[in-house]
Amino acid sequence: TMAKEWGYANHNGPDHWPELFPFAKGNKQSPIELHTKDIKHDPTLSPWTASYDPGSAKTILNNGKTCRVVFDDTYDRSMLRGGPLIGSYRLRQFHLHWGSSDDHGSEHSVDGVKYAAELHLVHWNPKYNTYGGALKQPDGIAVVGVFLQVGSEKGEFQLFLDALDKIKTKGKETPFTNFNPSCLFPACRDYWTYQGSFTTPPCEECIVWLLLKEPITVSSDQMAKLRSLYSSPENEPPVPLVRNWRPPQPLKGRIVRASF
Repeated sequence: TMAKEWGYANHNGPDHWPELFPFAKGNKQSPIELHTKDIKHDPTLSPWTASYDPGSAKTILNNGKTCRVVFDDTYDRSMLRGGPLIGSYRLRQFHLHWGSSDDHGSEHSVDGVKYAAELHLVHWNPKYNTYGGALKQPDGIAVVGVFLQVGSEKGEFQLFLDALDKIKTKGKETPFTNFNPSCLFPACRDYWTYQGSFTTPPCEECIVWLLLKEPITVSSDQMAKLRSLYSSPENEPPVPLVRNWRPPQPLKGRIVRASF
């Protein structure tokens, strides 16, 4: 029998992932709910810095689960350093998670607050030589998570959204170059950090998370543009891509630290 493809529907959604992907029932799963009253400031956490080369952006892809911008990570071009990290991490891709309306869609939540979307910038530790090797290490991957809330329009986000017209359906990919994703960071660099996992199968537990406290603001129209993508291929009846977030997972004794 062919392995059923994971997704976000009732028959193949997050509740079913552990049947196919044993990591998904591990002790360090993401996302989580952040309860700020239980989170302590850690004075040893330093600021983080991202130095990204806009020329390393390569393509934008609709894989039926999200839209992803892929970067050249063959050498140290676009790098993340500092914060809870030891050494430098290479940017590999960024993607988003969003809901069917503006009042939910983020994967992490803060004191019960859900945001309209969540941006994930995925970096890997080149001391493990390959991305695949990094996936097997507890500090192999570093993800910066940015919340999106609805308000005024964000011009820098529009550059990315305009490219979505070329990747409406699953499997479409188009060049996307000369983009510096640090334009999507909020002004404030305060963050929470914890040890977790990918929020999509196989849900490997290899991630040091840096979740930024301050959301960025995008317009309701900009969110609608994200929801105009389809999770179905071109030759099939259109299925809107409008719900691609995993619900929160148990903390299981992990410590969340704050840089502020």
